[in-house]
Amino acid sequence: MSISPSFDTGALRIRLKTAEDKVKAFESGEKYVQMQEQFKAVFREQNARIRKLEVELGKAHAQTVSVRKIWSEIFDDVYREADAGKFTLRKEIAHLEQRILEVERQGDDALDRLRDKNHELYEVKSALYEAGQKIAGLTARINKNYTNSSKSSSQSPGHRTIPNGREKSGKKPGGQKGHIHHGRKRLEPTEVISIPSPSIYKDGPNYKETGSIIRKQLVKLHVGVEVTEYNTPEFRNRATGQRVHAAFPEGLKDEVTYDGTVKAFAYLLDNECYVSIGKTQNFIKEVTCGSLDLSTGLICSLSRQFSERTKEERDEIFLKLFSAPVMHADFTFGRMNGSQTSVMTCAAGDMVLYQGRPKKGDEGVAGSPLEFYGGILASDHEAALIKHGSQNQECMAHIKRYIINSMGNEKGLTWNAMMKEWIKDAVTYWNDIHDGGKEAPGKTAGLERRYDEIMAAAKSEYEYGPTSEYFKEGYNLYKRMAEEKERYTLFLHNPSVEPDNNLAERCAGKFKRKAAQVMCFRSQDGVDWFCGGLSIIQSIKAAGKNLYESVTERFNTGLEV
Repeated sequence: MSISPSFDTGALRIRLKTAEDKVKAFESGEKYVQMQEQFKAVFREQNARIRKLEVELGKAHAQTVSVRKIWSEIFDDVYREADAGKFTLRKEIAHLEQRILEVERQGDDALDRLRDKNHELYEVKSALYEAGQKIAGLTARINKNYTNSSKSSSQSPGHRTIPNGREKSGKKPGGQKGHIHHGRKRLEPTEVISIPSPSIYKDGPNYKETGSIIRKQLVKLHVGVEVTEYNTPEFRNRATGQRVHAAFPEGLKDEVTYDGTVKAFAYLLDNECYVSIGKTQNFIKEVTCGSLDLSTGLICSLSRQFSERTKEERDEIFLKLFSAPVMHADFTFGRMNGSQTSVMTCAAGDMVLYQGRPKKGDEGVAGSPLEFYGGILASDHEAALIKHGSQNQECMAHIKRYIINSMGNEKGLTWNAMMKEWIKDAVTYWNDIHDGGKEAPGKTAGLERRYDEIMAAAKSEYEYGPTSEYFKEGYNLYKRMAEEKERYTLFLHNPSVEPDNNLAERCAGKFKRKAAQVMCFRSQDGVDWFCGGLSIIQSIKAAGKNLYESVTERFNTGLEV
């Protein structure tokens, strides 16, 4: 085997030499002795360390025991303190639990008090709301007048002038520039006095007659008393003693008889001009310079006389009203012997019939032309009236007042203002057609659609906000107008039907003025007599006849002079 020239043989020889020395040492035993000595030295060193460690361990054990004892004492102290703390803590916990219970009890009491307060507050708010509603209802009742309810203007003392609906032109009152002068009516002169011309005009060279005569009249009124006396010789029967004379003209029963001129004058002053009986007596006495002094009993009896003499005429008016295609009816009230009495008013065209009734309602309708009437009736929604007639037309003037009342007391609603505008447009359209205007195609249908839309808006508003318990007029009006639409739109389809009941209302005003003048009728007969005469007076005036002459003629019935 060849050795590589790069291999280091010197190192190998050193290593071999070292190994051989170690083998010889082992073989001779020196190595063992050396190793034993080294072991003993290491052993002694380790024993020393062990003893040191044992000492240190003993110290550590003693220290551990001491520490354990100390910790035990500490733990005992801690445990004692902990037990004491637990006891204190338990006491504190128990105290806190008591406080918690007390707080919870107080909280429950507070909640109960709060609940009571809330309940009390709710009751107070409810009472306040109720009081507010009552105040609103009472305010609505207090504020009712002739502009927003069926209350008449005569029951509103100190009321303002009722507007006539005319728009102000801004012009000065009186005749306008360029307007033809309307002078007083000239009368046929009973005496002519010619005033001579002054010589300065007549003979003056600067003046010339125009041929015109300037005339001015002075009108005088004379009231005279004409008395016609009838006389005839009286004879006595010698055998029987009977006294006889020639027959006087029919109607001359008393020593002094007043003809129709006197009676008509006194009757019209009392019943048409609403002059009291005493003032009528004094006025006639003064105007005749004391020649004619009628008794108050005679003046008072004229109503009965005139009513009895015109019964047949009223029966004719009754039949004409019964057959009229459209009739207006209304109740009005007065006082009789300290209690209330009523008057039934029926009117159609130029025919008016007043009938005194102790009560209104069905008892008041009984015996009137309305009881079995079969035509179209215009009224103001009186329950006893709307039962009659084949069709009914509500008075839109009253509806407008109710709408104004709703607007004043239901300010959050809009349907009432829309209905007010609808009434204005519908009545204006009817007036145009009634005055000869042409009907606009689709106008009536458009007004009916608007009516339905307003009713739908009212339904939505009342469903969203329920009506007040103390003001239900607006809601009740809406319900009537929604359920009975034909009662409120009949005039749109029939131009002969007026949209209001003003004809009967105006007629009723005649009785109201008399009722205000007499304050209280003495009996129901007095009411009936006045109503009977008033029916004839209104018919005479509607016919355009001379009222005084017509009344005189009726009083002279049966008087042959």
